[in-house]
Amino acid sequence: MGKIKQHKGKNSKFWYFVLSHLALTVPRCILKIRYRHLEKIYRDTDKWPEIVERTGYYCRMTASAGGDTRSWGEMMNSIGSERIRSPKVYYLDSLKYGRCFSPRLLWHIAPGDVDYVPQVPSLCKSRPIGSDSPNATLMKLNHVRHFIFVNDSMEWKDKMDKVIFRGAIGQKCEGKLKENRFRFMQMYFGHDMVDAGEVSDGAPFAKPEWATGKLSIYDHLKYKFVMALEGNDVASNLKWVMSSNSIAVMPKPRFETWFMEGRLIPDYHYIQIADDFHDLEEKLNFYIQHPDLSMEIVRHAHEWVDKFRDRRKEDLISYLVLKKYLESVCLTVNENSA
Repeated sequence: MGKIKQHKGKNSKFWYFVLSHLALTVPRCILKIRYRHLEKIYRDTDKWPEIVERTGYYCRMTASAGGDTRSWGEMMNSIGSERIRSPKVYYLDSLKYGRCFSPRLLWHIAPGDVDYVPQVPSLCKSRPIGSDSPNATLMKLNHVRHFIFVNDSMEWKDKMDKVIFRGAIGQKCEGKLKENRFRFMQMYFGHDMVDAGEVSDGAPFAKPEWATGKLSIYDHLKYKFVMALEGNDVASNLKWVMSSNSIAVMPKPRFETWFMEGRLIPDYHYIQIADDFHDLEEKLNFYIQHPDLSMEIVRHAHEWVDKFRDRRKEDLISYLVLKKYLESVCLTVNENSA
């Protein structure tokens, strides 16, 4: 799929859907030829070890998954009969690679924010860090929202000596509180070194004075530091912050996606603060007073982001992850109905 055009720093969902539906018209035989060709090309490069290693990281299944395959069938669908349901992005992103394989093979897509371990082998956007379960196979799902990289022309030293946070602290429709964000706003709204605001109109639990308008990504990049606070699962802004010349500030992450947040190194790729945020001001002052260390973090973050910029390599890893998942599950329509 071609490059998705951006608006105010974010990917265009209109162009995403246009290009994704066009991709569904490409014959399966052409797709299979493309990925076999990519595999042949990369096998002869120094990137192949990374490709193999990342494939194993995303999909932890090593053999036939075993277990009660009859009960799986109640939750799994054949690739060929998979309906594109809401949220559509998860199915479109999966089918981009799923169409390379037999439509009789079974899979399970766990849409949305997966902050739990699935009951059956599933394709997920996110998973808890530290879980040894093989049931959560990471795929690059909903990448139109989560995989945004920016070109930041402002040097870190020229940015404001503050940290910025804009985000929702609750969900109006569900009355659900994002406790970590609520606690952060209670502690730091109005602080001299913190520009904080709540952006969900009419969100429960929020104080009226917290409400602020949304800012573009580029408005955030005027600040030396950007808070990357997890919401329902990962902090969705972490990718673009790490691609910029600002520095992500956050507690140790609890969830991970295709970006492999579980492998990020504290105070090397981002500035780590305590879970209760008590040391935020101390950490900000330290890195303001040590610009050389700050610039090192920016450089290391850019190096990490560079792993994900090669579109052909990313496509190949996605294909290999799904291939490993399907070979491990090893269920077809006939087997399920036997």
